[in-house]
Amino acid sequence: MPFPFPEGWYFIASRQDLPKARLLQKTWMGRNVVAWRDENDRICVAEAVCPHLGADLAPAAGGRLSKGRLVCPFHGFEFDTSGSCAATPFGDSSRSVRLRVFETREILGLIFAWWGIEGRGPQWSLPEAPPEENGWSRMETWTVRFPGHPQETTENSVDMAHLRYVHGYDNVHRVGTTSIDRHLLESRFDFKRARRIAGIATLTFDVSAKAHIYGLGYSFVEIHERSIGMDARLWVLATPVDGALIDLTLISQVREMRSPSRWLAGLRFLPTRLRAPLMNKFIALQQRQDVLQDVVIWSRKQYLPRPRFYGEILLYRDYCAQFYPDPELV
Repeated sequence: MPFPFPEGWYFIASRQDLPKARLLQKTWMGRNVVAWRDENDRICVAEAVCPHLGADLAPAAGGRLSKGRLVCPFHGFEFDTSGSCAATPFGDSSRSVRLRVFETREILGLIFAWWGIEGRGPQWSLPEAPPEENGWSRMETWTVRFPGHPQETTENSVDMAHLRYVHGYDNVHRVGTTSIDRHLLESRFDFKRARRIAGIATLTFDVSAKAHIYGLGYSFVEIHERSIGMDARLWVLATPVDGALIDLTLISQVREMRSPSRWLAGLRFLPTRLRAPLMNKFIALQQRQDVLQDVVIWSRKQYLPRPRFYGEILLYRDYCAQFYPDPELV
């Protein structure tokens, strides 16, 4: 791939992964970073390197939180969520020592941080969060790590052919045309898919999907199943780890189904409040199976800068070029 860390917003963790007084450590975009919430519920994502003398601030090295501040294990410097040195054992503060922090954005409890070319700040924003309406199931979350790149995984949004050949989708066809507006790419397609439910019956799902792509780290897919009248939403979040590996996180939700257009096997006997959670688990399982099929290919394929029979792939790569320091390499 032309560059391991394209510019954009990339997933860090969910808010529930950051209980107060707990420091989260991870490798993100080739950096050792820490994330935490302070006493006022403010979130910080920072490089885990003390700007005083370079000590590791991760919990494995002795970094800790005290009253919402990150404390260096080497000399006790304390950093607040803005990155400022708020206190030292030798005085009240040190304005010349500042922790490197990353801009963050939160969507429905999902926390993202900005990675900019040569350290520059955000060039665009993630979308507004969907309305926090009642009736959506809780989020089902799953992450898989493998050798890959976010450009390759996000490319699936325009690759209709692989849906038939790899995943067995039927009647796959694009609705309208793929649209691009700077950092936003939107792709809409319909398909049908036969699946066995609870080992009892094989049913065909008639699905309409619209993917909203904001850079290479954030994909949000609106799903409507026509035959049942079911609405679902899916986040596909690709995050580089170290330049070779990526974490691909799937998050799904299903809207409550009070009067489905048809009854699925066993659903008529369930209370209304249990239908959406059950279908969400089914959808999450199907998505995981699809991704694991793709991982076999993604983790072994080579990047071809000039592919044959590219279709919409060329349009997609033109879109991707804006996220690299040298667009000519894409």
